[in-house]
Parts: sequence; structure tokens; C-alpha cells
Amino acid sequence: MRLGVVQVPEGRQIFPDFTVREDLMIGAYLRSDRAGISADLDMVFSRFPVLAERASQAAGTLSGGEQQMLAIARALMARPRILLLDEPSLGLAPLVVREIFAIIRDINRSGATVLLVEQNARLALRISTYAYVLENGAVKLEGPSKELEANEIIARLYLGGSSA
Repeated sequence: MRLGVVQVPEGRQIFPDFTVREDLMIGAYLRSDRAGISADLDMVFSRFPVLAERASQAAGTLSGGEQQMLAIARALMARPRILLLDEPSLGLAPLVVREIFAIIRDINRSGATVLLVEQNARLALRISTYAYVLENGAVKLEGPSKELEANEIIARLYLGGSSA
């Protein structure tokens, strides 16, 4: 966090026995600016209204999508310059995945750099500006996301069909 890099790990890794509010405050653990923390908590609650509704609820009782939102919101409480997201769509319903990806796009547009590791290549390419295609841990292709999404080979091998 001190370098401005924050990770949201695969599997969310929330604190299930903490309340939603307590879990969020863990994200601000290294901060000492009370006014800024309070403002960021308000921002997180406005960006994730379901978390505001469940602020005093145990984090472990949230749905999978709500837990993913909590994990992302907790990371935002650290005010990251670079946000690392590892498989944010893992195990989530398609509707929730779209909502999470809209939030990720929003975070990036607000100024944070987002490094996204994601198996849902189509969605990842749609919200990113630059992408690397890995195969067995090695970079097979890289380039602007729009070019990779339009590439017939990428479409056939990774996106399930033609790019047309």
C-alpha cells in the first residue's frame, strides 16, 4: 500500500467474521488521514450501495458477488495508484460479472491503473486498453485490446468464435 499498489486476490479473501465496515477499514489500516478515510468510506458506499445497506452485517454472510464488491472496495480504501485484480469474475453469476466489470472500468477511468488477470477474455478485452495473452505462463500475443479482440486467431482460440 505504501507504494500505491494494492491487490484483490482470487477468491476475495475477505474477513468473514468482521462486519462489512470493519473489513473496509482494514483497507485503510496504513492511513492516518481520518477525514480522507471518512470521505473514502462515503465514496465506497456510494459506489457500492449494497455494502452501505449491509455495513453492520458479517462479511461472511454476503453473497459471492457482494463479497467481490467488498474486496474491491476494501482495496479502494487504500487509495491505490495501481490496482491488481486476480480473477474478479471467478464463480460469479453473469449479471454480477457485468456489474463488477463496469465497476472496474469506472475505477480505471477515475485515474487508477488496473492490472487485470482474467480468464473471461472477451470481457477483459472490452474494458482494457492493452492486453497480454498468456499460454502456459508465456506471453503469446500482446497489443492494444481492440486489435486483439478483432484478431481472427484470438477470436477463434480464446473468444469462442469469429470476431465478426
